[in-house]
Amino acid sequence: ASVSEPAQKCCTENIQPFLTSILEELMGPVSSGFTEVRLLFDKEVNEIIQDFQKTNDMTRLKENVDQLMTLPFNSVKMEPCYLKVNLLQELLQDLKNRFKVYHIDFVIQRTQNFMQELMENAVYTFEQLFSPSHQADSAKVATTIEKVKLRVLK
Repeated sequence: ASVSEPAQKCCTENIQPFLTSILEELMGPVSSGFTEVRLLFDKEVNEIIQDFQKTNDMTRLKENVDQLMTLPFNSVKMEPCYLKVNLLQELLQDLKNRFKVYHIDFVIQRTQNFMQELMENAVYTFEQLFSPSHQADSAKVATTIEKVKLRVLK
């Protein structure tokens, strides 16, 4: 009881007025990281479509889709997504000084983990909605892939 009132006053005067601006500031790098994940998925699926249109090879299509499934674990391809979130390092450094926020690396790592999880969900959903082995008409495959991609991105 003796701590509650001073703690509430401290939060109301020193923290609450800044919460909205802090969240807006933090959401910039987080949003750009998740946008980068979306763009990477889009780019990879577009490459699968283009390759299939050139080759019309169902076996190669299956291999490309299998390779897409490894995308979340491909650190080289995911790196640009992760780098967007690294901007949090300097933003959180300022918060650390002002509000004694610690474990900055943990916040960044968790955000990157969520990005990887999002990519895992996207490629899994893509695989579930599109199975090259079920495609009888190869003329419609590219269109089907595009529709599935748009559905996943939605």
